[in-house]
Amino acid sequence: MELKIYQVDAFANKVFAGNPAAVCPLQQWLPDQVMQNIAMENCLAETAFYVNEKEGLRIRWFTPTVEVDLCGHATLATAFVLFNYENYQGSAIAFNSRSGLLTVTKSGETLTLDFPVDTLNEVSSIPALEEGLGVKSAKTLKGKTDYMLVYEREEQIQNMRPNFKLIGTVEARGIIVTAKGNQVDFVSRFFGPQSGIDEDPVTGSAHTSLTPYWAKVLNKTEFNALQLSQRIGKLKCKLLGDRVEISGTAKLYLIGKIFID
Repeated sequence: MELKIYQVDAFANKVFAGNPAAVCPLQQWLPDQVMQNIAMENCLAETAFYVNEKEGLRIRWFTPTVEVDLCGHATLATAFVLFNYENYQGSAIAFNSRSGLLTVTKSGETLTLDFPVDTLNEVSSIPALEEGLGVKSAKTLKGKTDYMLVYEREEQIQNMRPNFKLIGTVEARGIIVTAKGNQVDFVSRFFGPQSGIDEDPVTGSAHTSLTPYWAKVLNKTEFNALQLSQRIGKLKCKLLGDRVEISGTAKLYLIGKIFID
C-alpha cells in the first residue's frame, strides 16, 4: 500500500520555522493502530489524516503516542495542502472532527481557523507543576484537556526549563504557560510529555484557551501572540463569542510516499 504524505511548517512564513505537521490524504480510514504507527514513525508533534466522507471532510490527529481531540497547527497544514496541492475548490473548508465542525478560510496566503472556545476554571496550584516548571505561577486554570499557568513576566516563560518527567505525571493533554508580552499582547509555551511531545513549537488549539483568558484580562478581542519555542510561532487571534479565530501562514517542506506492506 502506498500513501501520499506532505510535511508542512504551520504558523510560519518560511521553512524550518513554526510547527511541522504531517498530512496524509486517505480514500478511506485505515485501522487506528496503523495511523498511530505512522504518526509514531513520523515523530512529529502531529500527523493529520483526512477522508472525504458522505457528510464531508473529516479530520483526525495523532501525536507519536495518542489520538487527540483537537489540533490547530495540523488543521492549518491540512487546509494548506487541500488549497494548494489537492485541487480543493473554494476559499473555505469545513472539517468534521471529534471537536465538532471546524472551518478554515483562505485570504491570500493567510489561513484562519475557526475553533470552539475552551472553558477555563481556576483551580488550586498543583505541586508537581510548580516544582516541575521551577517558577511559581500567579494563577492556575484547567480547561477541557489542558492546564494553563499564568505568570507575571514574559521572561519567566522564555527562561523556563521544565522537568518533563515530573510535569508528565499530571493528568492532562498538556500544560500551557503564559504571560503578558513585552512586544505582543501575550506569549506562551506548550509542554506535552503526556502526549508524546515534550514541547510543541506552535500550538493553535492552546489559543482556544489563551484567547478568552487574555480577552478578559486585557479587555480586548483581537491579539498578536507569540509562542516562545525555539522555532517561534506568530499568531493572530480574535475572540468571537464562543468561537476563536486563529490566523497564520504555512510553508511546504516535503511531498513523499509512505510504503506499508
